[in-house]
Amino acid sequence: MEKRRLYMDYSATTPVKKEVLDEMMPYFTENFGNASSFHTFGREAKTALDKARGQVANLINAKPNEIYFTAGGTESDNWAIEGVAFAHRSKGNHIITSKIEHHGILHICEYLEKHHGFEVTYLDVDAEGRVKLDELEKAIKDTTILISIMFANNEIGTIQPIKEIGEIAKKHNVLFHTDAVQAAGNVPIDVKELNVDLMSMSSHKIYGPKGIGALYIKTGTKLHSFVHGGAQERRRRAGTENMPSIVGYGKAAELAKTNMDEHIERLTSLRTKLIDGILEKIPYTRVNGSLENRLPGNVNFSFEFIEGEGILLMLDMLGIAASSGSACTSGSLDPSHVLIDIGLPHEIAHGSLRLSIGDFTTEEDIDYIIEKLPAVIERLRMMSPLYDAVTKQK
Repeated sequence: MEKRRLYMDYSATTPVKKEVLDEMMPYFTENFGNASSFHTFGREAKTALDKARGQVANLINAKPNEIYFTAGGTESDNWAIEGVAFAHRSKGNHIITSKIEHHGILHICEYLEKHHGFEVTYLDVDAEGRVKLDELEKAIKDTTILISIMFANNEIGTIQPIKEIGEIAKKHNVLFHTDAVQAAGNVPIDVKELNVDLMSMSSHKIYGPKGIGALYIKTGTKLHSFVHGGAQERRRRAGTENMPSIVGYGKAAELAKTNMDEHIERLTSLRTKLIDGILEKIPYTRVNGSLENRLPGNVNFSFEFIEGEGILLMLDMLGIAASSGSACTSGSLDPSHVLIDIGLPHEIAHGSLRLSIGDFTTEEDIDYIIEKLPAVIERLRMMSPLYDAVTKQK
């Protein structure tokens, strides 16, 4: 019997939808012109570039000239943080972010601290992973030039109070950046309503190609260029445009906008079924993150008495692709910084599992996980001396 292939890691990446691929293909072979060229081939590419920019802008209710294409979410994060830091150095050197940001934010902040004398405040979050607004406001100083808080967390799916953070930033005349890589295309976003100055986005989280993303830069926002060279992206981001990927990202953004309500309703329903099914069948289990303010496709469990790495290996043998809240899979023995910062003890943080649902997930897939996961957890617990001690006490 052929092994089942069940993908439950949509927060890591998504497959390219057929409509997206079909749109991309001509730009590899027939419409291969350089968008900076004056001739017909170049003008055709420029027309496609403008169309894709409009599609991505429409996803978040921005103006097309506020969208700048990048090589992905990480570049967008780096450009936003470093670009603002260097452009506003005369005003101050203080940046505020949270402890549960993606490493695309945390590592650029550490770099600016270590090598360029910037001061960074890393805010604590509550047990659901949300920033405390009063603590954010208290952290603002005369030298504060930027607040960067992610829209939704990649591990636990918690959505931040972005509009309220934007209002605080505006009140204190501080720029506000949000890393919306997990959110843009998965939940409705209107940058005009949210008081956001800069926003990072990525294509491959919304059924577009990898290696392409965008940075929304609100009109009038001052920041230094990150990649220097040619005059592309209105002289702000050099390098020949990756036209097939840009066209694909545009189409993916258009589909995400069109299907948004159905996408949210369907994924939320599957998510609820999965959470209820697992909590009912597996004792000593908790759901990490907010149940109310959460990405529609994100589920993150902690199972007591076991290691996340063991869960992943056994699920993979059953054909289920998932990810762990624990970083032990990347060679580190430390559990996820996100889970530690929402207050989980190390031993519980280690036993975490992220299952992320997407557009190709079916009811049968959820049923299969609810059927198979309890035996996996039970088998791993039988090898755990901690679990043995608990069962003996009963």
